[in-house]
Amino acid sequence: MKPHNKEYTTIHYQSYLALDKILDAQHLRSAEVAEEPAHEEMLFIIVHQSYEIWFKQIIHELESVIDMFDRNDVDEKNIGISIARLNRVIVIFKLLIEHIPIMETMTPLDFLDFRKYLFPASGFQSFQFRKIENLLGLPEKDRITYHGHHYAAFFSDEQKAALKKLASGHSLFEAVEEWLERTPFLQLGKFDFLESYKKAVERMIKKEEVAIQSSTYLSEKEKNARLKMMGNTETYFKSILQEEVHNEKMEKGKIRLSYKATVAALMISLYNEEPLLQLPYRFLLCLIDIDELVTTWRYRHAQMVQRMLGRKVGTGGSSGHEYLHATAVKHHIFTDLHNISTLLIPRSELPELPKEVKKQLGFYFSSLEDW
Repeated sequence: MKPHNKEYTTIHYQSYLALDKILDAQHLRSAEVAEEPAHEEMLFIIVHQSYEIWFKQIIHELESVIDMFDRNDVDEKNIGISIARLNRVIVIFKLLIEHIPIMETMTPLDFLDFRKYLFPASGFQSFQFRKIENLLGLPEKDRITYHGHHYAAFFSDEQKAALKKLASGHSLFEAVEEWLERTPFLQLGKFDFLESYKKAVERMIKKEEVAIQSSTYLSEKEKNARLKMMGNTETYFKSILQEEVHNEKMEKGKIRLSYKATVAALMISLYNEEPLLQLPYRFLLCLIDIDELVTTWRYRHAQMVQRMLGRKVGTGGSSGHEYLHATAVKHHIFTDLHNISTLLIPRSELPELPKEVKKQLGFYFSSLEDW
């Protein structure tokens, strides 16, 4: 008979956390197939199990954020909730990076005591990590092949289907791109952000050119070098000021974020101190932080493998350190948000927002003048 009061029930700590199952999930393969168990294998198992548990939490957070953004009208309060959940993902990735020094308390010789019993198991076979990559929005065309195989080749048919569905559905990248494209404040009243930005860039470049040319301590060669490094409206800024240039780079695979979304991200970044843009800016920073931390985790993982194995082939057949290092270099997702920094100009050069635009981007109460 079920209790009448469903609000309060009783449960024991041990059963609530399923500790019997969790604490009985560390089965040393060396103990099963060798005469003597390898002491360090317990650490190896626990660290990787910890990774998988935290991966589950990351997936839980990412799916919820995608659900809030994967719609035509994003509730403003959900931006704050999303920031909180993405910040949790950020902290978890920092924790995952800190797991590596724990693993490195095991020496290369310690690892060799049981490594021969692990073939052909490999971290590449982590379904949850591949799910995280797809949820974030890593395109299949950008993936480095694993020993010549498709990234999903070693999973069950059910897992392959799940990964394929994720890859063809809306990822966080796509949901954010569409949200940025719907940004309403690029054209507010008579204020044209792009036109104002272009004039500001031209003024800034002219000032810097004059400063460099009038310098008394730079040689002509140094002046020319600095002018080249500084860039102009025909270099760094060309893809933002000319949509066709941006689209051409997209076709070549040099840029992934759409033109309209890139312009929106630029305005949010430049005017991030305006009240209504503060949360969107913090949200974009979260995406950049996650991308950076995933890369850091990949890199530290690669360094750990090199420390443990040197140039040995991985247990799953990959090139070991070489493969892992290559993924750290190439498997970026929000690179276009990082590159917004190339297009930023100093606050002193920012076009001043018209009064009515500042009012629309701010929090205000009716004054007596409005009556």
